[in-house]
Amino acid sequence: MSEAGFLPQSRRAFLGTAAAGVGALALPGIGKARAAGRTTDTLRLTWGYFGLSYLAHERGALEKRLAEQGIKVEWVGPFPNHAPTLQAVTGGTADYAFGGSTTPALAAIIAGSPLVFSQFFIYQPRTTAIIAKRSSGIRTVADLVGKSVAVNRSGLGEFLVVAALEQNGIDRAKVNFVYLNPPDAAPALAAGKVDAWSMWSPGVDIARVEYDAVDIFYEERDLPFQIDFNSYLTRKDFVEQNPDLVKAFNAAIVAEAEWASANNVEAEEIAFKGLKYSEAVRDHFVSLKRKYTPYAANDPAFLEKLQNAANWLTERKVLPETITVADHIANL
Repeated sequence: MSEAGFLPQSRRAFLGTAAAGVGALALPGIGKARAAGRTTDTLRLTWGYFGLSYLAHERGALEKRLAEQGIKVEWVGPFPNHAPTLQAVTGGTADYAFGGSTTPALAAIIAGSPLVFSQFFIYQPRTTAIIAKRSSGIRTVADLVGKSVAVNRSGLGEFLVVAALEQNGIDRAKVNFVYLNPPDAAPALAAGKVDAWSMWSPGVDIARVEYDAVDIFYEERDLPFQIDFNSYLTRKDFVEQNPDLVKAFNAAIVAEAEWASANNVEAEEIAFKGLKYSEAVRDHFVSLKRKYTPYAANDPAFLEKLQNAANWLTERKVLPETITVADHIANL
């Protein structure tokens, strides 16, 4: 299959579609009394072609759960990765980033975005990997010296390469980091414009099959600690004005995670039908028996893990400066 099956729109095409969709959004709650604890009855959720938000978008259970509380869901997307959802939330064209990587979220907050974390998940097994086409001859991290690797800036892809190089005693300057979003990185790898790609699921799993790629560094196997987590974010003022709406969404997305964890085969079938990858990829996902474990934004043990991760990323210049994670969570 083509990359179109994984991300049906290019980033440029998506941006045009998103702008049109946002322009069509109606003002929420006009002409009726709203429930206490919120200033709107409409929740604008970003989504992409992977993870919990995709399942929620396809199943409709989250919408029904929120509708029972008088909350209407409007979907904004699709987005290729987490960073542009953060921009949409910061700019006020959406209310929630879609459950992606904590690393670009931290980078956005450091850059001044008024975002706060409202819900976290640990997703296991961790399947992010650095891959290269079998024909490239690249088999080890040492083989990346002098080569180019596609990564998403300040995101999961970049930090995995940084960790792999450090673990193997290789100076980062000896590898060429090429900053590309997933829709651009996949064809670049296929065409040989980059030598390797650091990517998460499902893109990395699809690429193994479509481009006959092999793992050079596999997060679950080769990295003994976790640096990046799944996270939902909204604006600080949105939490202050709509605490009950935020609580309702947190409960709904946790319920979605519980369903996905308990119904692995059904969840993978939904993704398979929508994304149209091969049966071999689907069967691989089913075998993983993937689970989502939720953590509240103020969970002290989790915040300690995320703070340690943020410190690690700052020390290695993935993040530009130190950040105190606990200062940027939703206070409910």
